[in-house]
Amino acid sequence: MKYLSKRLGNRDGFPWQNLAFGIMALVGASLLSSCATTGTSRSTNTAAGQLTPSQLNHPQVRARNEIIAQEPRGNYYIGRRWWTDGTRFWGYLREPGQPWSTSKLIIMNESLMKQPDRVPEEGSLRVHGYDHNYEYRIWGNFTGAMVYDPNSNFKLPEFRLSRYELISENPGFLFHPGETYSPRRLPAVHPPYPN
Repeated sequence: MKYLSKRLGNRDGFPWQNLAFGIMALVGASLLSSCATTGTSRSTNTAAGQLTPSQLNHPQVRARNEIIAQEPRGNYYIGRRWWTDGTRFWGYLREPGQPWSTSKLIIMNESLMKQPDRVPEEGSLRVHGYDHNYEYRIWGNFTGAMVYDPNSNFKLPEFRLSRYELISENPGFLFHPGETYSPRRLPAVHPPYPN
């Protein structure tokens, strides 16, 4: 940049240095605009949100689905916390007896009760999202509303929480063995999000 400043300077009254900065900003913006948090997964070459047949039929997934199928039915959901920094969604809910591939990513309505990881902003040893991947038994109902989360750019179903109980702090993988987690990125593979 120093070289450009010396070479372009302010010749003939035209601010060449400002033009150089502008061009560099445009090039940088065009490169960044090609980045996305959702889209095609490089590892599977499928659209994000779609589990591949090999992931759905993995022996560990099939074995776990057999255990899930034995869950007692009732008026509750099984919830798995999925925390991504900056987003407003809570995680995934599925009906008892149904595999995780049928779950819904939801936004939690706390009008009746605070969500499990709600901690005071000061003085707490735990931080927001400490319970990533914890599994809960969740009571409440879907309100029928769809809520927009501007940080993930998703419109998600709203769930009004009335009660919860911790099932496990370490329940293992969510959708398939070997899935990766980043607290700064949305999951690359997940059940399809609602439109």
